[in-house]
Amino acid sequence: MLSEDVCEAFAAAIDREVFPVAKTGLEKTLESIRLSAINSTPACPDTGWPIFYFKVGDECAFEGGFTGLEDAARSAVRNATRKGYLRSTMKHPLTGADPGDNVGMNIPDFTYRFVPGENLEITYVAKGGGSECFGGTRHRVVAFADGISGIEKFVIDSFVDSTRAGAICPPSILGIGIGGTANIAANLAKEAACLRTIGSRHPEPMIAKIEQDLYVALNSLGVGIMGAGGSTSVFAVNIEYAYTHIAGVVVATSSNCMIARRASSRILGDSSVQPMQQPDWFEGR
Repeated sequence: MLSEDVCEAFAAAIDREVFPVAKTGLEKTLESIRLSAINSTPACPDTGWPIFYFKVGDECAFEGGFTGLEDAARSAVRNATRKGYLRSTMKHPLTGADPGDNVGMNIPDFTYRFVPGENLEITYVAKGGGSECFGGTRHRVVAFADGISGIEKFVIDSFVDSTRAGAICPPSILGIGIGGTANIAANLAKEAACLRTIGSRHPEPMIAKIEQDLYVALNSLGVGIMGAGGSTSVFAVNIEYAYTHIAGVVVATSSNCMIARRASSRILGDSSVQPMQQPDWFEGR
């Protein structure tokens, strides 16, 4: 099921596109995605990394505890792979050994956030291989003296390099992490790319302005769908940040696929399940 924000982003991009080839590309891509939903087939031959985000109420109790929760997630990935919803793409990084079920050392990946309440929210993200490997993610330490302009320059340079490498499939959802250590910035960038809805804005005006300025700048490049030219190169630019050391500011970028493959559900304290149209990972930040 294609998320509502993705459908709206495609419709808006198609409506404003002035290049015929780009408009056709957007229309055909959207139609292909809709047909994949009707036929229950993968929207892309790359079904990505299996990543789970668990937002856990501090009064939440579930059978088997956290190990049981993770075992259930692994079982779901195995079942989805066996049924053909996921391709077997997870391999041993050195030997290439393939377990055949997308489950192995540190995969699936689990991230937790603890909040007040008794509910459990689960978001599954299929993070595409191209958007992670071969330049889809990048990071650099920017000097405090370079300020916002230094951060924005790195982001634009990174996006250009990623598209030139054929590493991502524009229009992208670009996540940016600012601050923290290298791994903190990278995780924030990935969360911003995968868990923020298209069209959302950071609640802090300074961050929201950087998001908007980069959105305008990147779309002015004319990269367009799949790099073929056009008015829309990114569907969104989403920024999250962490406090950082005075020695420098780590900036990381993470591109997400245009179809933003994610699904969320909320399990209430009475064990009933509510499907969620969008994740609310950042609510109450």
